Parts: sequence; structure tokens; C-alpha cells
Amino acid sequence: MGGTNRRGFLKTAAAGTAALSAASYARAAGANERFTVGVIGPGGMGTAHVRTLVSQNDVTISHVCDVDRTRLATAVKNATAANGREPAGVADLRRVLDQRPVDAVFIATPDHWHAPAAILALDAGKHVYVEKPCSHNIREGRLMVEAARRHRKVCQVGTQSRSTEMNKIAIQMVHEGVIGEVLSVRVWNSQQRRNIGKMKPSEPPAGLDYDTWLGPAPFVPYQANRAHGVWRWWHAFGAGDMGNDGVHDIDIALWGLQVDTHPSTITAIGGKYFFDDDQEWPDTQYVICEYDAGNGGKKPRQFVFEQRIWSPYVQEGYENGCTFYGDRGMFVVGHSEGWRVYGPRNKEIKTMSGSVDLPAHHRNFFQCIRSGNRPAADIEIGHLGASLCHLGNIATRVRRVLNFDPKSEQIHNDKEASPMVRRQYREHWGTPRGV
Repeated sequence: MGGTNRRGFLKTAAAGTAALSAASYARAAGANERFTVGVIGPGGMGTAHVRTLVSQNDVTISHVCDVDRTRLATAVKNATAANGREPAGVADLRRVLDQRPVDAVFIATPDHWHAPAAILALDAGKHVYVEKPCSHNIREGRLMVEAARRHRKVCQVGTQSRSTEMNKIAIQMVHEGVIGEVLSVRVWNSQQRRNIGKMKPSEPPAGLDYDTWLGPAPFVPYQANRAHGVWRWWHAFGAGDMGNDGVHDIDIALWGLQVDTHPSTITAIGGKYFFDDDQEWPDTQYVICEYDAGNGGKKPRQFVFEQRIWSPYVQEGYENGCTFYGDRGMFVVGHSEGWRVYGPRNKEIKTMSGSVDLPAHHRNFFQCIRSGNRPAADIEIGHLGASLCHLGNIATRVRRVLNFDPKSEQIHNDKEASPMVRRQYREHWGTPRGV
């Protein structure tokens, strides 16, 4: 997709009105026709999807898929209670994708499975809702965009703020100039995480298919603080808290900045300042990015991300959030709580409170399957947000300035950092083609 077309798409998609490039994206469905869906990874956030999906009267969960037998049994029970009928419980996601009646899948696996599972699903002709961050690395994200366009399928990323009314109002006000021209945004992730301890490899639990849990990631022995719920703190499986909670506010920041590409310059510093445990990603981090002039605006744009996941206080009234700085004021957004806008000399102009609307994000996904519109958090939007997380993490690891080409999606003149736009895979049926 060329730069001009991408700019036009992203500006329109932000308002939720962009149409897909061909009518064949839309499903020929009547207003009352039910969707048949499968949920892959129904623990944690996947449980929230199961409970929310069945509250919609046009959705039937036909399959739930998990590599852990205990979690799978719980998911079957939850879906049965709300569904009115028992879904099939399977351990291999290919058994879901093989089913022709399945219209769409919801993917809430660990991060390292997001792109492989989504690409397999798109190749199987399914519409996809995939959790954030949509990818484990930059190359995977581009392959997801290409797969969605190649198969003309809807691919929604789980950054629910895009469908939340209070956030849509906030971004509309920013775009309409309530604080003037916005040249800079700052995102913070300030909260208390727990110590995951130091452990040694052991045998996996009897009910866990650990080899399938690893998927195409290189083999490492099972370790209790590397699996359920804590995988995100390991380089091989997650993207740290920048890609976990931080990506929500990063997505809002990019939405408000109206950038339609990647940053060209990235630098960062940080590390493990607080936790003495096995976590590999930083607990303290400061990332600065610059978007070149002409990319979504007449002037360069600056993006700042700061993280302290050992912090017992909220910042600027919100645990996590972002602040847009304009030449006539500032707009403070707490993505799951509300927002406040200030004019010159910190005069408060307006406030709003609310909460993230997951059902609305689901509805947007299914509406787009019917209509052929691109969803509020289309995969290309999700790719930009996830890639910024990956670039920030790479810059933090190498501790220097990166020069990134937004078109080729490559880091230039850095032998250590350049290979990190991809990852190493083992021989596995889930390994995406083209990585």
C-alpha cells in the first residue's frame, strides 16, 4: 500500500467509516444471521472474550482451543453456560480452522502465537480478532497485513479504545484543534507489577501440551515462571509491558497524532532497576521517537514513552495514559478512565469519565464483516502500534539511536539491532511463510 493511500485510509479509519477496497470483503449475511466463532486461547483475556461474545445474540461459540486441559475444561464450561450449548474443546488450533462453518476466530494466546495463529486463520478463510500486541516482531506484523489484504478478510486488533465512545470523543476534539496544533505526545505506564521469582527448568504439568505452547518459537525447557500469565516478561514469548499495557496508550497517542507510518528515529534507555527476578524486559524505560515532517502533518512529530512498573502511584490522575501537547493547551487521556483538557495556563476546559467498551469493539468487528468496512483497529493500525513497541524495546536493548526506514521496515547501519526486526523460528507447522 503506497504512502498516500495509507494516509488516506488511516485518517478515515480513525472515524470508523473507511470502506474496504472491494465489496468481496463483506460477508453476504442477513441482519439476523448468526456468526459462528472459535476462541483460541480462552484463558485470561480469552475468558473475557468468551463471556462478552455470548452476550451478543448473533454469535455462537462453536469451538474453544487451549493447550492446557484444565483451562480448556473451564472455557468449555464458561461457553456452555452462556451459549446454551457445549462448544467443542480442542487442543490444536488447526482443528478450529478446518471447520467450514466457523466464520471468525478470536486469538488470545501468548504474544508469540498471535501472528502465526492469525496468518493461519486468514489463510483458512476466517475473519480474525487478535489480541494486542498483534505481533511478536515487526516482520510478523507486515505479514499479517499482507495476509488480511490477500484474503480480503477483516482483521481487528484488541485495542478496544478505538471503539470506546469517550476515547473517540477525545480524539475527535484533538483532531478538531481544541488544543491547537499537536506536535508532541507523552505516554506513561505507571503501575505495580509483581516479582516473578527465580526458577529452574522442570517438567511441564501433565495437562499442558508444552511443545504446542512453544509453537514455532525456539525450544527452551519448561519453567513455571515462563508459562501462563508470565510469558510476557520473556524475550522469546512477549514484548514486555510496553507491548502489554503500554500498547493501549501508545495506540491512542498515534491515533491523536494522526501519523500514518513508523517513526524514522528511535532512541531509548532503561533496564531492570527494581525487580531481582527472571524477567528479561525492562521494568524502567524511557523511549523517544521522531516522525519525519510530512508524515501525517506539516511538521515533525515527537513521541515519548515512559515506564515504571514498580510504581505505587498514579500519574497526572491516571495509572496509565497519554498527554497531547498542543500550541494552545494539553489533553490528558486515561484510556480506561476518562480524560481532561486544558487551555492556556492550565485552565480546565472539559472533562469526561468512562470505561473501556469491549462489547463495542466486538460489535464493530462483526459489523465490518457484514458491511465490508475496515474495523476501528484494523491490522494495519495495530501493526503501527505494535511496531513502535518493538522499536522501543530494540532501542532499549542496544541503548543507542536507531535509524529506521518506514517503507522497507528495516533498521539501517546497525548490525546488532537490524536482525531484531525479525526473530528465529524452529521448524514447526505454525512458522509463517516469508519470515
